[in-house]
Amino acid sequence: MANTVAVIGAGPAGATAAYVLAKKGIPVHLYEASPHVGGMARSIQMWGQTVDIGPHRFFSADPRVNKLWLEVIGDDYSMVDRLTRIFFCGKAYHYPLKMGNALRNLGLVEATRCLASYVRQQLTPRSAGSEDTFEGWVTARFGKRLYQHFFKTYTEKLWGIPADQLDSDFARQRIKRLSLWEAVRDAILGGGSERHRTLVDQFAYPNQGTGEVYRRMCAFVADNGGQVYLNTPIHSLVTSGNTVTGIRLPTGEVRSYDQVISSMPLTALVGRLTHVPPEVTQINRGLKFRNTLLVYLRVKGSDLFPDNWIYVHSPELLTGRITNFDNWVPSIKNGMPDTILAMEYWCFDEDDIWRWPERRCVALATSELIRTGLVPADHILDGAVIKVPRCYPVYRLGYRTQLAVVEDFLRGYQGLQVIGRGGAFKYNNQDHSILMGLLAAENIADGANHDLWSVNSDDEYQESSTITETGLVTVNTKVHSPRDR
Repeated sequence: MANTVAVIGAGPAGATAAYVLAKKGIPVHLYEASPHVGGMARSIQMWGQTVDIGPHRFFSADPRVNKLWLEVIGDDYSMVDRLTRIFFCGKAYHYPLKMGNALRNLGLVEATRCLASYVRQQLTPRSAGSEDTFEGWVTARFGKRLYQHFFKTYTEKLWGIPADQLDSDFARQRIKRLSLWEAVRDAILGGGSERHRTLVDQFAYPNQGTGEVYRRMCAFVADNGGQVYLNTPIHSLVTSGNTVTGIRLPTGEVRSYDQVISSMPLTALVGRLTHVPPEVTQINRGLKFRNTLLVYLRVKGSDLFPDNWIYVHSPELLTGRITNFDNWVPSIKNGMPDTILAMEYWCFDEDDIWRWPERRCVALATSELIRTGLVPADHILDGAVIKVPRCYPVYRLGYRTQLAVVEDFLRGYQGLQVIGRGGAFKYNNQDHSILMGLLAAENIADGANHDLWSVNSDDEYQESSTITETGLVTVNTKVHSPRDR
């Protein structure tokens, strides 16, 4: 059992690790470089309302994660009906696809072409390596025309690279259980019993915004013998041989710890270690993150459109997603009459838009929102910008080989655990990050031996559960136990 633990990063993974350690009586110090807790899942106040950093819904099949989430939030949450659609060429398509809606929007001729493309693809033998890329994997299951309509443009906006250079891991994690046949079957039979996890029809949401969970976690740490340091970046990790013994602050102060849990971006973590082999440094530089630039627009009135968020596939628009906070829970509006929309743009550090002044970003988002036809021009009242660096680990083709080298290097350190979306270079949802934080804390407090690098979206559990309005409900029992972590 460790005497004192440092947790770096107060996002979902880091906040969870610190919270569980504090519950178990382990002294813990939580360090966050920004003024806020929650990371990308934080909530902020804007124009008198509460908004998130884009859409952040909570759902999980893991009873451990659901139990912990409910333990923190109590009954201070609501169930939200999900509606998300794809905006493409001036029309809105239900997501997941509903065949009647899709056929009407595509028209008879194009719908026939899409179906023919799908059938032709299913009759084409799959060659070795043809599904290694996102483009190849999706095309093999949907056909080329549906891929081009409903996958290609949005994916390339998000990742900033051609889809034939993106590893298929992203597709396997996000759309692995979808097929055109399932869409047709669900349209005819009214829906199947199995749904892809990210396509649930309802999700749980805290009444004060998604960041309330992590705010409460951090408050618990501070109230139970721990310390929470905001605006406190880490200069470097202190090591003795292959053991991490503490952290160094930008002031030069060294603080000793028995264990360090890091959720800072993986590339930054490697850069904060000394005596990194040149080949690891070179490979580490090849791992890239995508930034998010959010433009919030205050729009006159309410009931603008029914979606929680809209995926924007139209190639003539740079924005990739529009979140409508009017359609989450009434409490986050705080009685205000207007609607706040978030327009998301993604970029790399070197892209011009990342350096644009706020007024130029607001002008772009305003223009594009008007072009969608969702909002009249004279209803847009105000705008604000939030920039979030290093949000999405880019799964460029071949990244797994690069990541394995960095992973092996970090595994060589004692007293160090790496968690979270950025920390583990995994495209986690909230539930995966919470699980990582929980397991990291158990490794320290309970002497467990969870392999955190193996936590991903493919894990199966003996017993699955879901959160409903009345709390935790067991929904089924699986025959496979989770992998040894």
